[in-house]
Amino acid sequence: MIIRMVVMESVRSSPRTRWIALVVVCLGQLMSIVDATIVNVALPSIQRDLHFTQANLTWVLNGYLIAYGSLLLLAGRLGDLIGRRRVFLGGVALFTAASAVCGLARSQEVLIAARFIQGVGGAGATSAIVAIITTEFPQPGERAKAMSVYTFVVSGGASLGLILGGVITQSIDWHWIFFINVPIGIITVLLGRKRIVENQGLGIGRDLDVYGALLITASILLGVYAIVTSSRYGWGSPHTLGLGALALALLVAFIVLESRLRNPIMPLRIFAVPGLASSSLIRGLLITGMYATFFVGVLYLEHILGYGVLQTGVAFLPQTLVLAALSLGPTAWLVTRFGPRLPLLAGLLFGAVGLFLLGRAGAHAHYFPDVVIPFLLMGAGAGLAFMPLLTIAMANVPMADAGLASGIVNTSLQLSAAIGVAVLGTLATNHTLSLSAHGVPHTAALLGGYHLALTIGAISVGVAILVTLVLLRAPRRSGALTDPMTVPTPAEVEAEVEFL
Repeated sequence: MIIRMVVMESVRSSPRTRWIALVVVCLGQLMSIVDATIVNVALPSIQRDLHFTQANLTWVLNGYLIAYGSLLLLAGRLGDLIGRRRVFLGGVALFTAASAVCGLARSQEVLIAARFIQGVGGAGATSAIVAIITTEFPQPGERAKAMSVYTFVVSGGASLGLILGGVITQSIDWHWIFFINVPIGIITVLLGRKRIVENQGLGIGRDLDVYGALLITASILLGVYAIVTSSRYGWGSPHTLGLGALALALLVAFIVLESRLRNPIMPLRIFAVPGLASSSLIRGLLITGMYATFFVGVLYLEHILGYGVLQTGVAFLPQTLVLAALSLGPTAWLVTRFGPRLPLLAGLLFGAVGLFLLGRAGAHAHYFPDVVIPFLLMGAGAGLAFMPLLTIAMANVPMADAGLASGIVNTSLQLSAAIGVAVLGTLATNHTLSLSAHGVPHTAALLGGYHLALTIGAISVGVAILVTLVLLRAPRRSGALTDPMTVPTPAEVEAEVEFL
């Protein structure tokens, strides 16, 4: 009785052990999130020291993104099969070792290769985190609080990365942005071995779906590669369209294969789970818009308002503080009191308005109130929206598929962030070039490009509001993860096993 064993393991965990386990997995998530933005700040120093060309420099970011994004689903399913703690700790260990190599790198090739390995480790470390939290916290009140802490780490880590990147790069050296991961990774592994309860994996039998694993990994890898290199080749180029078409063809082949296998690596029934697919779509639209804050927003502050690296990082603090204030209590209370849908809609509305207002800020805008108010609204939006989305996504997932669902959640987040940067960045650049060609001064042309990108980001979040109103329903109450207030009865567990 696999599912019953998993549930009972979760129930036997003491409250103290569960909360320590939450801290451990959040440390693993924090390393990955901070790493995504901390490197951005250090890119000029890395380029100067290792003599990167502008084109090659993009691989310091893309090498990580491609490996990370393409392996999330596979790593999440492996957690279901061989144990989520094992996959999480293995990913953290690999990420930590690769971080040390990044810090020691003295050549372009070593740094790019180590960044790719970091992405592999990051996928393993983060793919099963939502599943671990879900199984460690079966009670709705505790789970709401735990999800709030996790969403704060995910959302606030990006701002923290900007600040740390500026402080470390200016005061010490860019190598140390990677070295700081080493002690955190070691502590995470040591605590995780003792405090995270392992699930009873479904096991890898002789009929392991190797071809399915290869097809889905190759499909996502090519798709991510096409997205992150689109700014270089263009969205309508044969390179981007060809790779995109090949990625879609592999995805179709994967779906056909999975529908015919008795033991697929990704059971297609997972997409019929109420709330999982729709919440992933909403999350993707939200991230596509909100991530513009950390890309276009940084460029606006530095290139238009003349902020320095550290000053830019500090400018994001109000957004992070509001997010923290909501994530560490009020949002969990609102979800418990009113359900996840109402706080989600409020968060999406705040995020859309914040992006729209930032898209109106001019070349001579003052931080108070022209910039800080949009940042406060976007912080409130993130603080109210992300935790309800996680709650809805995981509410009806069978326990045995929690790792796969966790991988889907993280994949929707990472791919939409990559798409958002590529699409909004390309649109901003093209609009700037178009305005410059018509005689608009350089600063005004840059501002026009940033305004367009931020406005489209606001529209993306607006579409998320419409999708929420039309498609999303409150989670229903039933067995397994569906109703976190109940533990399945033996009969329910047997029925679930028969279904699997």
